[in-house]
Amino acid sequence: MPNGEPLSGTVVVTYPGFDPHDPEVANILLDKGLEIRMEPKLTERGPDDVVEILGDAVAVIADADPFVESVFSRAPRLKVVARAGVGFDSVDLEAATRAGVMVTTTPGANHETVADHTMGMILGLTRNLCRHDASTRQGEWARGGDIGGTLFRSTVGLVGYGSIGRAVGRRLRGFGCRVLVHDPVRAEADEFELVSLDRLLRESDVVSLHLPLNEATRHILSGPELESMKSNAIVVNTSRGGLIDEAALAEALESGQIAGAALDVFEIEPLVPSPLTESEKVMLSPHIGGVGELANRSMCSKAAACVVGALSGEDRRFVINPDVLKTVEV
Repeated sequence: MPNGEPLSGTVVVTYPGFDPHDPEVANILLDKGLEIRMEPKLTERGPDDVVEILGDAVAVIADADPFVESVFSRAPRLKVVARAGVGFDSVDLEAATRAGVMVTTTPGANHETVADHTMGMILGLTRNLCRHDASTRQGEWARGGDIGGTLFRSTVGLVGYGSIGRAVGRRLRGFGCRVLVHDPVRAEADEFELVSLDRLLRESDVVSLHLPLNEATRHILSGPELESMKSNAIVVNTSRGGLIDEAALAEALESGQIAGAALDVFEIEPLVPSPLTESEKVMLSPHIGGVGELANRSMCSKAAACVVGALSGEDRRFVINPDVLKTVEV
């Protein structure tokens, strides 16, 4: 398509944080001749639901809806799936490529926000803030017993050292922490020590996960890994729920193998297993680690720009299935 030529078609938005009334975001699409239809993901949806939602859309600004073979085969006009954020485990990239659908992400839009949330969960769990808040509201003044530990000069293990892991590492410097890093694909970790996963789990007081979810990382923390951790250690996951075997985690918490867990993500969202919701050793939040006012606008505007750039052919830098470009008209 020649540069500057108007686009046409409907962009379905399933990401709930997209504000169609924000001109700085919506006009990126509207000014190019595209229409916007909101279909925010508020509950779990299956492929049939996604197909019905898409209709004749040419693009989607997507939350974690399942974009699989059966969706692409029944959405012939779809050309772009623009994920708001960097996670794309809900998208079958090979199926998208076969269908001629470009998949994009928004790197750099919200990693600092996720790092802030991670630190909040680490500190909240380390200091038992949720329990202290609840007991104080009930009229108690519980200054003894399990009052919490300290993050200062503790050992923190970062499993994954991409942009979010590095942002967490920068924050941990201010707490004087000893930081260990395990990353399956990186050969260095700045001034921090790069170690095996086994060693990281054995030595860390806090284990924080910052990996993408794929077949190699699914259940990277399961029964044997949790058993190898210190009994006073805590696990924090602001990445993807499938990184942790939730049943094994609940058992490890119940038995006292580890001291606590802070979770922003879950294997099947929005379902949270009852052993986790009922445990006083667990801090929970509803997958909001990457959501903040500035981060949200950044993700949405970048996703909208990805739609325009991919459809027009003017900017396809953020297409993560580049083989599709061999079959898509430039």
